[in-house]
Amino acid sequence: MPTTEREFVVAEAVLSLADRGNDFDPLEMLHDLTTHVVALLPVRSAGITILDEYGQVDYVTASDEVCRRLEEDQIELGEGPCVDSARTGTALTPTTLRPSDSPPPRWPRFTPRALRAGITSVAAVPLRDADTVIGALNLMISAPSMPTRHDLRLAQTLADAAVVCLRQRRVLLGKDAIIDQLQTALDSRIVIEQAKGFLAAHCQITVDEAFSRLRSHSRDNQRKLSDLAAQVAQGSIPAHFGPAL
Repeated sequence: MPTTEREFVVAEAVLSLADRGNDFDPLEMLHDLTTHVVALLPVRSAGITILDEYGQVDYVTASDEVCRRLEEDQIELGEGPCVDSARTGTALTPTTLRPSDSPPPRWPRFTPRALRAGITSVAAVPLRDADTVIGALNLMISAPSMPTRHDLRLAQTLADAAVVCLRQRRVLLGKDAIIDQLQTALDSRIVIEQAKGFLAAHCQITVDEAFSRLRSHSRDNQRKLSDLAAQVAQGSIPAHFGPAL
């Protein structure tokens, strides 16, 4: 059976998530998960929510600012697909968001915000370590796209590959390392958000573009994204970033 180009890309994505070596940045790996999902599935955006050390739902990263804001909205409102999936650890099949003049929406406060952002459907798959729920991979969809059950299986496979990466490191660092890694990712997220905003203002670019430049610079110079973000957030911007023309 001949291998298709897409099958090759899927295999590369799974390998890149599962095999990171020992000294990797958990937040970068989780962001790569959202990037692969958007590239391979018919979705507009993807995000990660997790259960923090206190058992509360929090967001870690998202593929773009639209998804990030909607994840923040759900945390603020205490409702939405990201919150439900992280709490229950179960998959959410593609669910159409309907305006308020239709039958009562499942998430009455979140739904109008999602529709205003151009999101017409949502779905999610769990992030689980053995029998322990650690969060969810959330999919934001814009019409006319709609993931199939095979797409959701692929999303689950990619999510599982990310957890394998965390689990392998846990074996090396100790049984509680997954919780520690996710807490580190949450802490890094705060610094990266600050750096994105600072760089966007400095270079007169969008926040999405600011994050793209941070990611490219960290990879090109083999630096952890969190370390670079801390430097930028403190006002020390590498010269080549410069103001946008």
